[in-house]
Amino acid sequence: MSNQRLARLRQRIADEGLDALIVNVPENQYYLSGFFPGHSYLDATMIVSANAAWISTDSRYYEDVKQRAPDFKLFEAGYERSKVIGAFGAEAKPKLVGFEANYLTVATHKAWAKEARKAGYKLKATNGIAQGLRMIKEPAELAAIKRAVEITDAAFAHFLTQVKPGMTEKDAAWIIERYMREHGADAMAFGIVASGPNAALPHAIPTDRQLQTGEPIIVDIGARVDYYHSDLTRTIVLGSPDDQFNKVYATVLKAQKTATRKIREGVKGRRADAFARNVIKKAGYSDYFGHGLGHDVGLAVHDGGVRASYTAGPKDIFRANMTLTLEPGIYIPGWGGVRIEDLVVIQEDGVDVLSQASKEPVVKV
Repeated sequence: MSNQRLARLRQRIADEGLDALIVNVPENQYYLSGFFPGHSYLDATMIVSANAAWISTDSRYYEDVKQRAPDFKLFEAGYERSKVIGAFGAEAKPKLVGFEANYLTVATHKAWAKEARKAGYKLKATNGIAQGLRMIKEPAELAAIKRAVEITDAAFAHFLTQVKPGMTEKDAAWIIERYMREHGADAMAFGIVASGPNAALPHAIPTDRQLQTGEPIIVDIGARVDYYHSDLTRTIVLGSPDDQFNKVYATVLKAQKTATRKIREGVKGRRADAFARNVIKKAGYSDYFGHGLGHDVGLAVHDGGVRASYTAGPKDIFRANMTLTLEPGIYIPGWGGVRIEDLVVIQEDGVDVLSQASKEPVVKV
């Protein structure tokens, strides 16, 4: 598989007028080679040209590279992180080499540029060359994502049998994480349990606040399986919801259902966002939905590809077998919030909804 992916990357490198590309995003390195160096671009540096493919790393990963990345030449750099830049130049004689600009510090770029000048070539900032290859998921990738979704759905169902008033947000999040790890997840990708006023924070961190009856509780969770992720959000209330909760929840659910029904291959990200945003606007909550409708998911929770957002660009167009979250939300400071999120796969005539967790918000206590 890596041979095919390398061939596609090499074509994109040529199309950009480059002699080579420095791949410094760990997820891109794994996608192209099968070797995952960790979570820092400093752990390994990959360079791909028409006739060469190198991975430079330190002794922690030498054997790992040999086993997992047979299509690549291992460059044993130790902790001399910039050494490969000059060595590759001396051997390959490139003139112009791209690097992934969105994932590089100024200090590292300065060191790389110095080595490149000594080796007689220039560096060029690029964005999305390797990243773009990951947007359309292959069958094996979709299988891993679906397994992660199944574990996440089951973890949420288990959580509903355990959650109760007086439990802290941290305790609630631990119930979910423990279930995921005990039922096949490599790791919990993330876990948000936010109650009452904390639910007005879209990316809240679980605290020692105790869950209370009658208030909104946002549960945003994801599992990781074979490096691939899921993403699910449900909003619940313990006991009887009030009129405000019912109105906000019904609005968010309608917004999500509308987007789910209308999105398909060929739809632009900005238009997809509008499907849901217009529902929320008509209900009078436009000031309380600040983020985009969704993002793609894969080797990263936010995979960096096509978005469903009011800030999406003209090139953000959905294609078959892209994965996408649909997660409209309403967040009211001092009260709380509601978000409902499913993970879907774009199809020619609609979407395949992977998330099957219950959307019934009321939990009996």
